[in-house]
Amino acid sequence: MVSPTIITAAVGAAVSVLAAPFMLSAVGFTTGGIAAGSTAASMMSSAAVANGGGVASGSLVAILQSFGAAGLTKAATAAIASAGAAVGGVAGGTAGWVVRLFTG
Repeated sequence: MVSPTIITAAVGAAVSVLAAPFMLSAVGFTTGGIAAGSTAASMMSSAAVANGGGVASGSLVAILQSFGAAGLTKAATAAIASAGAAVGGVAGGTAGWVVRLFTG
């Protein structure tokens, strides 16, 4: 039998990779650029103020916009899958622990 924790880790990895492009777009990092009035626009404004008027290459805003415009790189996909698997595994392990706590 496959451990429920492994199953929830796999589900967490898959869901996070599938959801990442939608989440980037939802906060304003789109294929057409940063959406006006969005969270991404606010981040860009803060980054520009902090850097004297421009957004630095390699900054979080620049990286996220690159992902929003061109898609995730293999390394970013792997990192997101790893984080999703960790969250899913912890959630599954915690749920299993709680069930065992109350059912004996």
